[in-house]
Amino acid sequence: MAPHRIRRAAQWSAALAAGAVAAACGGSSSPSSSSSGGGATVPSGLSVSSFDSSFSVMSQLSGLTSAGHGLVGVILPDTTSSTRYVNFDAPYLTEAFQKAGYSSSDFKIDNAQGSDATELSLAQADITAGAVVLVFDPLDSNVGSQIQQLAASHGVKVISYDRATFTGTNTYYVSFDNVQVGKLIGQGFQSCVSAWSISSPKIFELDGGEDTDPNAISFAQGYNTVLWGNTTTPENAGTTNSMGYTLVGDQITPGWVNATGGTIFQQQFTAHPEINATVEANDGLANAVVTDLKNAGVGAKKIPTTGQDATLQGMENILQGYQCGSVYKAIYLETQDAVALATILRAGATPPSALVNGTTKPANGASGNEQPASLLTPKWVDTSNMASTVIADKFISASALCQAVTAAVCQQYNIPTS
Repeated sequence: MAPHRIRRAAQWSAALAAGAVAAACGGSSSPSSSSSGGGATVPSGLSVSSFDSSFSVMSQLSGLTSAGHGLVGVILPDTTSSTRYVNFDAPYLTEAFQKAGYSSSDFKIDNAQGSDATELSLAQADITAGAVVLVFDPLDSNVGSQIQQLAASHGVKVISYDRATFTGTNTYYVSFDNVQVGKLIGQGFQSCVSAWSISSPKIFELDGGEDTDPNAISFAQGYNTVLWGNTTTPENAGTTNSMGYTLVGDQITPGWVNATGGTIFQQQFTAHPEINATVEANDGLANAVVTDLKNAGVGAKKIPTTGQDATLQGMENILQGYQCGSVYKAIYLETQDAVALATILRAGATPPSALVNGTTKPANGASGNEQPASLLTPKWVDTSNMASTVIADKFISASALCQAVTAAVCQQYNIPTS
């Protein structure tokens, strides 16, 4: 799920006025229902908050599904950077399409297996097969632009799923609000520093792959806003704040490689043994740091770490007192959002402003333009709500978690042991 992402730097701007979003899409927008060319209407009140684990809102789109025509092609990026695409995205997308009234011939879900050439070839095949909307998670900005241009040349609308594509004038983006993800990390870190009684925090930040991933920049902008009051990334060593925090250092992890992150932290901890608090951009990097800390003999609730993606390892580290918390981005929300937007576009209707509620654009001088975006709300998960979020959603196996941390620990935090 995660920020194992590969693409160029970007930043987010939060929700814009409905007219601005609509202008970016070449149409008008209204918070009320809008008609398609076939007379069907977008359900009144449809928004990024409409989706839940029951997929109940999808049936309200059946009229739009009937009014639309043509194939919706979905292309997922790989099966190696994260197990999410096989375990969650593909089955949840299928469920969303089916509950919205699609027949099996009206949608197609493929995986590019980590190959740019395959991803482009799949897009070409979908268009040849009659796709009118493409939903794809670009492996990188280059193939994203190629697919967008191909789609535009055939009048096919594009939804860039989970990773942004900053080209074209008829491109939408569906993801979680990545700056908010970073803010949750920063806020969770602050709470942890207090709860763990960290005195005069000397902080090291281990950022994600800002060399290739725009989301990594957005995450860091979020937590740096909370911690240091600015969006600089990497943040300057020596920066302080009014809460008595001091930044010892801040480095990116090229390509989000966890082993590299672990090496970076180990070197910094050796050079700066005063480090007593850390901020990491995802659970994989947090675990690399936790491993270093354990090898150095550091015990539980001594040096905070942070993360996102709500991985099994992250949940273990949280319950065992080595990680403050993690940001959970429920994939079932993202898949429904993408299918809902695709269904509206397929029917020729106008997406409501409560669904297309923001924008995304390139940062740091990168090429491209601003795109309308549907930005979902992430959640911070810690010991207080793990049972009611990732466990209740079956995102994490309770039995696997409890086997790793012991049944007694699970019972302490009201997590079922099976």
